[in-house]
Amino acid sequence: MADRISPIEAINGVTPVERVQASQRMDAAGRFGALLRQETDSFGVAFSKHAMARAEERGIEVTPALMDQLSSSVERAQAKGATNILAFDATRAFIINVPHGRVITTMSQEEMQENIFTNIDGAVLLK
Repeated sequence: MADRISPIEAINGVTPVERVQASQRMDAAGRFGALLRQETDSFGVAFSKHAMARAEERGIEVTPALMDQLSSSVERAQAKGATNILAFDATRAFIINVPHGRVITTMSQEEMQENIFTNIDGAVLLK
């Protein structure tokens, strides 16, 4: 017969106390990550680097009021099951990936007149 296998603690040299401490560190890291996500998701939407560059190029000011409007648009689109939306008003438009809450690109009024919007499954008027 084969020799008995020694306990895992003896192989790894990990004592039960060290396991508890490691577990506590992981729990603390998880709580920190949750807090970080909560803070960064406070508006519920974020701009990709591309979208932020386009907003700057096109003179679209990203204000807290705009972020609230975009967040509200994402929430309404989620309720209807949309995944990619066009959120717009008379002067600007935003393509948003709803599941990730990420603005993909922005357009000014002039650009909206020249574009066809594809790969969207919803449109939301900004309020």
